[in-house]
Amino acid sequence: MENQTYMNGFLLLPFYAKSNYLLSTLCVFFFLYIFGVLTNAIIITVIYNDDQLHTPMYLFLCNLSLVDICYTTTTVPNLLYILLSGDNTVSFMQCFTQMYFYFLADSSEIYLIFIMAYDRYVAICDPLHYHTILNRKHCLLLASGTWISASLNSFVLTIPASHMSFCQSRTIHQFFCDAKALINISCAGSEDFYTIIYLEVLIYGTFPIMFCLNSYIKIIKVILQIKSKEGRKKAFSTCSSHLTIVIMYFMTALFLYMMPPSECSDVLEPVFSVLYSVVTPMINPLIYSLRNKDVKSALLRILRPGV
Repeated sequence: MENQTYMNGFLLLPFYAKSNYLLSTLCVFFFLYIFGVLTNAIIITVIYNDDQLHTPMYLFLCNLSLVDICYTTTTVPNLLYILLSGDNTVSFMQCFTQMYFYFLADSSEIYLIFIMAYDRYVAICDPLHYHTILNRKHCLLLASGTWISASLNSFVLTIPASHMSFCQSRTIHQFFCDAKALINISCAGSEDFYTIIYLEVLIYGTFPIMFCLNSYIKIIKVILQIKSKEGRKKAFSTCSSHLTIVIMYFMTALFLYMMPPSECSDVLEPVFSVLYSVVTPMINPLIYSLRNKDVKSALLRILRPGV
């Protein structure tokens, strides 16, 4: 009977399904989702309404907040529906549509982290040419190019994933349609997808990490050459928020996708997925707002106009 229920789709079986705390899980994920959307929406609103924040760095930050909203909206609402209804089934169309938008948000996040690292590099290592290199036209091209290239990249990833065959189990041990979880239950067609994934890791994983690492090595060298202690502190504060996000994002991705199979994989993988796709997007705006005086000042000007 259960096989007939999802013979034309999949059965999502995340870690919470093994516990009796569904109500608590529902409340936690609902809070994480609402809090993440609100904080990112506040960042977008503050940047949009404050002319002093209409600079390249905050344009990219605004896009990052939009991506983070997409990240959580792609996975959490469906999870909340499953918790409320008890219906764990998902059709093939729903599964791969969710996967497409998840890859879209993931690709956009990588591109934006890459661009924001370049922004900080130019701002600190070549400040005299900053507004020439990152003028309004170039910034708009980079922002629009991020979404277009992420859409194409997501399409390239989703199509071969949808061509995989699932002969026996169609139970996905995740809270959403994750590519790695689908590979674990596929019986054919995963070879082409693996080839694309290896290319993705090389182009969109290794290269951005190496570029970010190289950029921050040069940034730190420039900062250490600043004679004034106050100057060094100010220079480092302009890139510390982004550096924190880079570390968080790539570390959680490393644990999630490079973790070898084990008896605990069914529990650990969903946990790291939550950290990667729900908690990190929620924390990103907090890191920028709490560590950025410009954002905090702009927020106060909105909350207390005329003060």
